[in-house]
Amino acid sequence: MIHEQAIIEPGAVIGKNVTIGPWTYISKNVVIGDDCVISSHVVINGPTRIGKGNRIFQFASIGEDCQDLKYAGEHTELVIGDNNTFRESCTIHRGTIQDNSLTKIGNNNLFMAYTHVAHDCVVGNNCILANNASIAGHVYVGDHVILGGMSGVHQFCHIGAHSFVAANALVLKDVPPYVMASGQPAKPFGLNSEGLKRRGFDKDVILTIKRAYKAVYRKGLSADDAIEEIQQLSDSMPELTLFSDFIRDSSRGIIR
Repeated sequence: MIHEQAIIEPGAVIGKNVTIGPWTYISKNVVIGDDCVISSHVVINGPTRIGKGNRIFQFASIGEDCQDLKYAGEHTELVIGDNNTFRESCTIHRGTIQDNSLTKIGNNNLFMAYTHVAHDCVVGNNCILANNASIAGHVYVGDHVILGGMSGVHQFCHIGAHSFVAANALVLKDVPPYVMASGQPAKPFGLNSEGLKRRGFDKDVILTIKRAYKAVYRKGLSADDAIEEIQQLSDSMPELTLFSDFIRDSSRGIIR
């Protein structure tokens, strides 16, 4: 159902079984997939492509021009996957030509009220951004990440899969997979063991990840030496490969 007081510009493409509330504005170059529910007072600008089954609550701003002062109206995009929820006053901005001209969000994510995703960010799948969590430009967030309320992530940081960033944390360096981070600036506070258990990680895998965590954070090793020790733990465990590759590839350095 599309309310008669919704404003949809010519050129917008609306899928099947989409609900759009009153006083919502959808610009041209916007594609909305099937079964989406868009509340009242939402603004969706384009170019933006939104997948199926997304829910967008009132006063959200999706696909707006970014706040980067270098942005001069170039063609950039926002791409959103399926089954995401964007709560009240959430803001998601398109990319810039200084990166890949793209902000990208995966599937099954929850963006709580007043969360912000800046230009050129990539957010994976099954993530939760709690109220007022904000990520600056060019940030990469892996799958199954939780960002606590009022947390902030500095531009160009990477947040590894299955990590947990506590409320009010200020992330200035990369957070490796599986790690819990807290503080201003954020520091490591152990392994996200409970999250791994909830997601079905085998207990032996969790134990091995704990040993890898100790190699990085408890033995005083350099990053290169820690990676070498992690590889000795297991050459065939993809969970450890994710951990060691993330540390090796970090350009900002990891939280220590």
